[in-house]
Amino acid sequence: MTQAPPPRPLSVTAAGPLTGSVTVPGDKSISHRALMFAALAVGESRIEGLLEGEDVLATAAAMRAMGADIRRGDDGIWGVHGVGVGGLLQPAVALDMGNSGTSTRLLMGLVASHPITATFVGDASLSKRPMARVIEPLARMGADVTAAPGDRLPLTMRGLCPAVAIDYTLPVASAQVKSAVLLAGLNTPGITRVREPIPTRDHSERMLRGFGAALDVEETPDGRIISLHGEAALRAQDIVVPGDPSSAAFWMVAASIVPGSDVTVRSVLMNPTRTGIITALRMMGASIEAVGERDVGGETVADLRVRHAPLSAIEVPPDLAPSMIDEYPVLFVAAAFARGTTVARGAHELRVKESDRIAAMAAALGLAGVSVVEHDDGLSIAGRDGDPLPGSGGARVASLLDHRIAMSMAVAGMHSARAVAIDDAAPIATSYPAFIDTARLLGAHMTWLNA
Repeated sequence: MTQAPPPRPLSVTAAGPLTGSVTVPGDKSISHRALMFAALAVGESRIEGLLEGEDVLATAAAMRAMGADIRRGDDGIWGVHGVGVGGLLQPAVALDMGNSGTSTRLLMGLVASHPITATFVGDASLSKRPMARVIEPLARMGADVTAAPGDRLPLTMRGLCPAVAIDYTLPVASAQVKSAVLLAGLNTPGITRVREPIPTRDHSERMLRGFGAALDVEETPDGRIISLHGEAALRAQDIVVPGDPSSAAFWMVAASIVPGSDVTVRSVLMNPTRTGIITALRMMGASIEAVGERDVGGETVADLRVRHAPLSAIEVPPDLAPSMIDEYPVLFVAAAFARGTTVARGAHELRVKESDRIAAMAAALGLAGVSVVEHDDGLSIAGRDGDPLPGSGGARVASLLDHRIAMSMAVAGMHSARAVAIDDAAPIATSYPAFIDTARLLGAHMTWLNA
């Protein structure tokens, strides 16, 4: 198990309108996949706009440990010399995943069909997260897995080559499980199929095609069927990573709730499998204008201008969950400022993220003075009709080593009567290292506290 950095408590207080333009980090999901696919390609790929948070750097380190040459240029562009599908090498040490569930689950898929053995370790938070949903299909393909009790990390996987192609129906909507099976299928003879009754983010499918994999997607009345032809030959690509909508969501909510705010977030990914948070906020009355839609590397991006607007409570459609699962914590914050009671359910997946995000946000918002009812699959939140939150006073909200809990409650503090104090904001670096500096540039007031 890796050691977490020392806690860094943070205090956030209201400081008037947020104004300006920001560029958010590169999309995390696309950054992970860009590194992995480039490492499996023949030739040198160049990646511009890569998210340089701790989670993505864990993926880069793991791919280096398995033979890829990955370097960051002085211009911020990353160069990756791949080993080719089937060319992964036996790592000499355990693969340290830090806090990254995406790295762990997708890399398990890669290892599953290569003749190597890899041990995965992570921090205290990641070591609590269940891996059974990935282990089960990969074991069907022939991988041998030894895991800690509860199918958790530390975990050792022994790949099988050649592995066995499978036809797999996802029991839960999970892009990570889908991607793990498809990645295992890259080095597996025959056709690997994944059936998803509920569509999830499709970055793996788009990018695999871009790298030259033979992949078909069929839309049926029962959902999508993704078919990958194995023993693929991937070709090096130049990739521009668009802005992460999960990171943009914090500024969308912050600008919506703080009176007088006017914020533009540049070059945000607008893939329809990722824009659920925009749909939900617009349903609540948020003023979000998409400007200059354009194509970047096969993905649609746009600049988002967000201005303060009164929000109204909604019942969040459960079918939005797959397209905004990571944005629920900050949506809960938006609901705290709406008129009426917002009901957000159908998000069981939040229970098994970096923390139990339902329980964590219920406790955090409650400490900041919001009336919350916890359900097994979400929250009901009594909004304050635009009034500031009372704040947490001297009490510190527990982030539970979860970057999204820390950032969401920082947003809550931007329109609170008293400070919102967060016990540990260090985990923010896993996905958005510049979050606090960006918040200050927009006009927020944030102060580091003594541990």
